[in-house]
Amino acid sequence: MTSLNTAFVTEGAFIHIPRGVEVDKPIQIINFTTGKESATMVQPRNLIVLDNNAHVQIIERHQSLTDNAVLTNVVTEIYADVHATLDYYKIQNDNKNASLVDNTYIEQQRESECAVHTFSFGGNITRNNLNYFQKGEHINSILKGITIIEGKQHVDHHTLVHHIEPNCESHQDYKGIYDDKSTGVFNGKVIVNKEAQKTNAYQQNNNVLVSDKATINAKPQLEIFADDVKCSHGCTIGQLDDQALFYMQQRGIPKKEAKALLMYAFANTVLESVKIPEVKKRITKLIANKLGVNIGFEL
Repeated sequence: MTSLNTAFVTEGAFIHIPRGVEVDKPIQIINFTTGKESATMVQPRNLIVLDNNAHVQIIERHQSLTDNAVLTNVVTEIYADVHATLDYYKIQNDNKNASLVDNTYIEQQRESECAVHTFSFGGNITRNNLNYFQKGEHINSILKGITIIEGKQHVDHHTLVHHIEPNCESHQDYKGIYDDKSTGVFNGKVIVNKEAQKTNAYQQNNNVLVSDKATINAKPQLEIFADDVKCSHGCTIGQLDDQALFYMQQRGIPKKEAKALLMYAFANTVLESVKIPEVKKRITKLIANKLGVNIGFEL
């Protein structure tokens, strides 16, 4: 799909943050689809370059303005130079006729930090391929995500963090809530080269199946060729705690709201790391809408 995008790309965004510049307001990339044909395929391409000691926050959204079927095949390339800091948010809440294939490639130089939060709520089929390549020491890579889907929606998360140099870190934390006949996939891969000693790699994927017909396929992977590392990975799949639901209902909270509160608390560990207050409020409202309740979560 990346090669297809390369062959047919016609539009996209180029963002360059010069040396030492700290952008005071977030930059938002919004991709609108307005095609009137019965089916549309769009292939945007983004290039983001952060020079030495640059800092920026970026929000990316894809939105179809019609009910026609649309496939978005987007490729984003990110280069973070020495001491650069990137805070990136992907908000995926398109209509049920829209599908998305997202390939993101991030190359980091020494002492840089890149964090990507992926929020997948809408769309028909969504595939997120997030690839990190650490090319220096003392690098921090952060990958977090929340998926809440229903019906026959399908969301894939495929992550790769390649530790090439020593003394680096990576942290992955993905939460999923699946209802009806929805399907989720998490395939997280961490590669630690022989030279990448003192690596600290953490990977966690937790999922809640609200419906007996929902499915999650999880495959956390570690490939470690170094002998002095601290690496862990884990996965949990389960349902809501009946005792906790009973406890909340006994204190006057209706069952629907009690379920919503438990699911929100489950996903909140990812939401807590969102650094833009407006994005945090927006995601909180989207979660409330997906859970079908009207509760002031932000309180």
